[in-house]
Amino acid sequence: MEMNNYVEKRKANFAYFGLGSVFCALFYSFCMYKNPSGVTFPFFIAATLFYICFSLSKLDLTLKRGSGFYIFSMMLLSVSTFCTDDERILWFNKLGIWLLLFSFLLNQFYDTSKWGFGKYCGSIAFTMFGCLGEIASPFTDLADYLSERSGGKKSNALFIIIGVLVACPLLLVVIVLLASADAVFRSVAIKIIAALNPENIFAIAIQIVFMFFLFYLITAFLCDKLIKEETKQTRNGEPVLAITVTSMLSFIYVIFSGIQIVYLFIGNMSLPNGYTYARYAREGFFQLLAVSILNLIIVLVCMSFFKEHKVLKGILTVMSLCTFIMIASSALRMVIYIRYYYLTFLRILVLWGLVLLFVLFVGIMLRIYKDRFPLFRYSMVCVTLLYLFLSFSHPDYWIAKVNMAYTDKQSVEQSDFFLAESPYQDYVYIRNLSADAAPVLISYMEQEGYQYDPANSNLRENWKDVYCSFMERKNQNVGIREFNVSRFVASKYMKRVK
Repeated sequence: MEMNNYVEKRKANFAYFGLGSVFCALFYSFCMYKNPSGVTFPFFIAATLFYICFSLSKLDLTLKRGSGFYIFSMMLLSVSTFCTDDERILWFNKLGIWLLLFSFLLNQFYDTSKWGFGKYCGSIAFTMFGCLGEIASPFTDLADYLSERSGGKKSNALFIIIGVLVACPLLLVVIVLLASADAVFRSVAIKIIAALNPENIFAIAIQIVFMFFLFYLITAFLCDKLIKEETKQTRNGEPVLAITVTSMLSFIYVIFSGIQIVYLFIGNMSLPNGYTYARYAREGFFQLLAVSILNLIIVLVCMSFFKEHKVLKGILTVMSLCTFIMIASSALRMVIYIRYYYLTFLRILVLWGLVLLFVLFVGIMLRIYKDRFPLFRYSMVCVTLLYLFLSFSHPDYWIAKVNMAYTDKQSVEQSDFFLAESPYQDYVYIRNLSADAAPVLISYMEQEGYQYDPANSNLRENWKDVYCSFMERKNQNVGIREFNVSRFVASKYMKRVK
């Protein structure tokens, strides 16, 4: 289907696209205004996906094979959002939904079967920023829609729009008159106006306008089909250049990998002066993570921009195998570091990232020897599934669960678990955990005989007072719209220590 056909269908169905964008914007404001992680979030995502499928049907587009993966993943992330209170997970959830949404839309409007990493990432970025160039499309589409129907029967949708515009000022006049005529009605009206303060009204209006344009502009940009479907042959680089660079790097990597096997994994050779095995193992995990990511980029560049060569394939294989060893080394160092300094969100995220890198390099190894292997799709599925696991695991819960099990010397001495070097004492970190950790932390407080008294709490020294005060603020003035599973569970546990 040519571009003009999509544009013509969009203009001919402006009543559906225009009103649909308005309703989505209104529903977004209802669900999300000052409510980033409430139970309404999955309803908004479901409504958005329904609107997208409805819009596709108006453009005579059917859902392609694989669309269910995008839809199911976005819905799972939306459910995770109202089940957690961890702001870092919330941010990652919304970023993941955003990227999955654009990938889903591109897959519907274009043939992406031959797209690689660069093409896909570039197209997502181009769509995000390119839709801004469609800022005039709602107005031009409305003008075309009205002019096309000016000689015939007026559309019901047009009458609805005009009716709403006329009714708004009339409603204002009628409310003022009725308020002056009846004391009870006047009291109710005053309370409603007091609840809808000007600041909230202005913010909601801005939010509705912004979301309307966002919905419509993305649709308009995709209908214009400005992205070229075909992919240019970019593997024109001289392989000797890539072989030279990667062979020098691989030589160093082989030596480094040998040292890791002998010193770290086997641990039966002498270390440099002043080093203990524990100190040696605790160093360098972030540097190794950085090198592993750099290797990922180098291998992708070589496979994307340089001609195929047997020697280059062999070197890239060696580089990938060495990267596996670096990933294992970094993971082992992080585990030993956790043994001494316990869990934090960043350390969990590093371990998760190392698992992801390992899985991605498995795909790269397959791509090196199988040119038609769908590396981008493989990577998207792996990243999505692994992140869904992280999102639903509630890291703060496990941080509290593990760390608070070893708060004294006796628990350390009696434990057979690897986290048993010294008692955990970082309560400054613990007191800032989200409501996800409440089942563990408040149960610990209950066992200690702690009772929360807001009037006598010491928010400067006592971590228990700080955390309980934090949980109380989280659950103040919470209505049905703001219901969150994690915060609800925390409120139930709070009753035990009051």
